[in-house]
Amino acid sequence: MKQTILIILSLFWISCYSQTKKKFNLDFEEYNENNELPKGWFKWGDYEVEVDTVHAKLGKASGKIISKKTHNSFGGIAYSIPANYEGKSIRLEGFMKIENIRNGFSGLLLRIDDKNNQVLAFENMQSQKIHGTKDWQKYSISLPYPKSAETIFVAGLITGSGEAWFDNFVLTIDGKDIQTLKEKEKPIFNANLDKEFDLGSKIEFPELNNNIIVNLDLLGKVWGFLKYHHPEIAKGNYNWDYELFRFLPIYLEGKTTLERDNLLLEWIKKIGVIEKCLQCESTAEEAFIKPDMSWFDSFNISLKLKNELKNIYQNRRQGESFYIGYNNSNRLAFLNENRYIMMSYPDKGFRLLALYRYWNMIHYFFPYKYLIDKNWNDILREYIPKIINAKNELEYELTFIQLMGDINDTHVSYSIGFNKVNDKRGVFFPSFRVKFIEDKLVVIDHYNPELKNASKVESGDIITYINKKSVESILDSIKPYYPASNETTRLRDISRDILRSPKKEITIEFISAGKKEEHSIPLYKKDSLNMYWHNWEGKSYKFLKNDVGYVTLKFIKKEDIPIIKETFKNTKGIIIDIRNYPSTFVPFLLGSYFVSDNTPFVKFSTGNINNPGEFIFKNGDEIPKPTKTYKGKLVVLVNEFSQSQSEFTAMAFRAGNNTTIIGSTTAGADGNVTTILLPGGLRTRFSGMGVYYPDGTETQRVGIVPDIEIKPTVKGVKEGRDELLEKAIEIINE
Repeated sequence: MKQTILIILSLFWISCYSQTKKKFNLDFEEYNENNELPKGWFKWGDYEVEVDTVHAKLGKASGKIISKKTHNSFGGIAYSIPANYEGKSIRLEGFMKIENIRNGFSGLLLRIDDKNNQVLAFENMQSQKIHGTKDWQKYSISLPYPKSAETIFVAGLITGSGEAWFDNFVLTIDGKDIQTLKEKEKPIFNANLDKEFDLGSKIEFPELNNNIIVNLDLLGKVWGFLKYHHPEIAKGNYNWDYELFRFLPIYLEGKTTLERDNLLLEWIKKIGVIEKCLQCESTAEEAFIKPDMSWFDSFNISLKLKNELKNIYQNRRQGESFYIGYNNSNRLAFLNENRYIMMSYPDKGFRLLALYRYWNMIHYFFPYKYLIDKNWNDILREYIPKIINAKNELEYELTFIQLMGDINDTHVSYSIGFNKVNDKRGVFFPSFRVKFIEDKLVVIDHYNPELKNASKVESGDIITYINKKSVESILDSIKPYYPASNETTRLRDISRDILRSPKKEITIEFISAGKKEEHSIPLYKKDSLNMYWHNWEGKSYKFLKNDVGYVTLKFIKKEDIPIIKETFKNTKGIIIDIRNYPSTFVPFLLGSYFVSDNTPFVKFSTGNINNPGEFIFKNGDEIPKPTKTYKGKLVVLVNEFSQSQSEFTAMAFRAGNNTTIIGSTTAGADGNVTTILLPGGLRTRFSGMGVYYPDGTETQRVGIVPDIEIKPTVKGVKEGRDELLEKAIEIINE
């Protein structure tokens, strides 16, 4: 009898345990005995993280972050959860204990990403400025829960120095614990079930000749055209990457143009029957950019193949599809694109796939394709041999950087996935900042004053040689690998890297006080240098004189704006410095202070996923009429560091009643960015929306043209002067 009762109780306990067993280790209780990270948690940033079995709020373990560094940096202990849940709001609660947090803050972090790793929602408690020493306290943060959420990140974090402990995180959606929430059912697509080429494309290319390259050029354009137009592919019925690998060996066997075209026709026929599209509209007459199908006539293709392509276009898919749609902000986004992250050096088939993917994304969805210096229709033919014959991972990455540079867009990035390029450039940096001024590489200032003596240089010194190579020769060799909208911005980006090295020391030759000098200087890891001033504790505004106010957007907060308006209301002029990236979006909140009525300042060009390649103009928002208008002068400072949101903000201020913009060429890359994922784990982006003045004047590549051009001089740097700021004060006092 007793044995029966024990069995029943055991079964009851097992049943209860299985019902309450947590899906996610958010309480930090699951861990290894060797004090590694709690199960499922990972390190974010630079600091040490570990499980702590001594200090815990509840249970027997907590997550701990330790920083002994005095510079500005970041460290977090994070957990990732698939966003397989429905709801409208999400909330993170948790306990936190901190000790000696200095030069920064501590907090909980909640971040929601979409399929392309774009951040949809984010909060990290920075505004609460939690620092010092505090015992265990419960904190919480809440965010709207985006419909297109793909991944949820929860974390504890600190910036600056000190220690922090985190325990008993609880994540809820619409008030319900995610541990008990039922996961939503996701549709099953045939494309996702196709795994045949997960380990490689199995493609063997013959020796390339002009005929093969031309045929591969045509295939890339047909493949991309079908991807974004054919209804059956749009439904997710085919893994279009892998269909390329199935077809390529057959296609490469074609000997004549007629054989080639017939093979393409047979391939198209297998995809499925095209039904009549009753919703498909012709390209709008007023379209700013119209779809470019000129390649239909560039390959001497048969009339039958051309007619089949035209039929697909006239009856193309409508609305969002498996490969193209909109993100949570209603902006164009590429969907279901696999980075094949395990293939750091993809085989030849996957390398060709990467080229095809990128070319077609730009061809159909880049709003500034018409501003590209090269003819985009010629690009595939140029890069097919380069990409197929790339000898190693580094060459593959460098080839892609060159390709991305060909779209002439500063929004292009290559910080994620381009590991060999970053390894070659190195992890060590000088302790001082340099900039190209008057065509010379000039020392501007020092990140860490305490390292100044070791650097051997003073502000205003001109660097002429680096490791025995002239600066001019170095520029000539590396310019193709720095994508940018204009030359000024290219030099901006090069200046960040030109003294970077995989070694801890480099030799420089420079001119100081009229004398030539040569020294070996030490280099440092980025996290040991105060390069970015993330945790600025000062105000974003100040008086330069009794009647001149100054505002930097680099550190501005939303709550600063009413104070700025009140503080500077009786001044002769206000200087707004946008030689930076604004920390808060202010075009309407602060821009309205300088207009007297509703004022248009921008219009956009947007793509049409129902007709890939079509872009139409759309009126932008107006700056709203204020309750009070500032009566003094507004002077706005810009330069090559003014990019994207900075340029958009400058356009808003330009609409003011009495605004003067001074400085030099800005980055020439405005508009929201669109992310591209490529085989080999590569990730890049481009400007996804066209931005223009209301009269249609370009901003892309051109940037914000200042009313008065002022550039720093070597003499001004030596004297420690801010020549733009001096000119701004002069304008206000005129």
